[in-house]
Amino acid sequence: MADEVRIHPVSGKADLKAFIHVPDSLYADDPNWIQPLEIERMGAFTDKNPYFLRGKAQYFIAYREDVEVGRISAQIDPLALEHVDPKMGHIGCFECEDNVSTAKALFEAAEGWLKARGMAKVRGPLSLSVNEECGLLVKGFDTPPMVMMGHALPYYEKLFKAAGYRKAKDMFAYCLDINIGFDKKIRRFVDMGHRNKNIEIRDGDMSNYDAELKEFFDIFNDAWADNWGFIPFTDDDARFAAKEMKPVVAAHRCRICHYKGEPVAFMITLPDVNDYIKDFKGKLFPFNIFKLLWRIKMKYPERVRVPLMGVRRHLQGTLAGACMVFMMMETIRIEVHKRGGKVGELSWVLEDNDAMNKILLEAGCVLYKTYRLFDKKL
Repeated sequence: MADEVRIHPVSGKADLKAFIHVPDSLYADDPNWIQPLEIERMGAFTDKNPYFLRGKAQYFIAYREDVEVGRISAQIDPLALEHVDPKMGHIGCFECEDNVSTAKALFEAAEGWLKARGMAKVRGPLSLSVNEECGLLVKGFDTPPMVMMGHALPYYEKLFKAAGYRKAKDMFAYCLDINIGFDKKIRRFVDMGHRNKNIEIRDGDMSNYDAELKEFFDIFNDAWADNWGFIPFTDDDARFAAKEMKPVVAAHRCRICHYKGEPVAFMITLPDVNDYIKDFKGKLFPFNIFKLLWRIKMKYPERVRVPLMGVRRHLQGTLAGACMVFMMMETIRIEVHKRGGKVGELSWVLEDNDAMNKILLEAGCVLYKTYRLFDKKL
């Protein structure tokens, strides 16, 4: 029948390319979708990604006749089994036409793969782990996604619910007007931190990049260890992330704080590379690579994102900890602003991380996007 949907397990490079390009037609009329670089997606979805040193995944494409109309991944992460739930698998990379039957067929294929490997629950979308693209956009469709954040079509939430998925947790993305400094109340925390002789704040040390990033990820793993759904960055994950970020990391957009001589807090801010590649149509070679390098060097980004930050647990909830967060935010904001930056995103933050949500709201940030993770029993 012409309307029949066929679910095809991805096998081989040609299939994987088709999988990567499923969204192209689905988002053809969405002005806020930015097509990812094919070469970057090939790296993320193959064994070039250190996720596959521990985890395994299967990709599926939905076809109607010979046309791709949806996709999904099913994956099992041993770190998540250890740290979160020993019976929970994951789904991700979800894209689909506005058709409940097609979506259910995709979910059933992914769920069947997970059940066959002993999983009793499923969480997603995670593409591929909680430390990569995480959650389904459910609010904030009117602006493009920033670097390393996902986009979605508004009806996707309906498709998840129709397949029996229920909300597990929301994650918030905040927007900050870089042109506006802190008010007097928050400025006092910044000044207090600068007067505190136990606190030292400095730029990132790009001459010692590998060791610096290793320190950042060590702080991150401690800072977020008690958070819902947390899994640590492995050494391989950290090295891979550091290598991927290196072309766009700049000293003035990074901060590290020491307290009594110990490195205890950090913040990394990246340019929104999506703004550089939005006209590339997913292709970096043969010519767009030169455009990208020129834009990175010559065009200061108007939009930046804070994808990674943290304060060690023993200082969370303390005055010194709060001062350091505000100090890092304000000093980076000043540096980015004087170079032409206009908008910053801080993401993502769990909906029930009351302390961090309060800090960001008091700093003048506006909640502008919500991402959602769903759970289902198999």
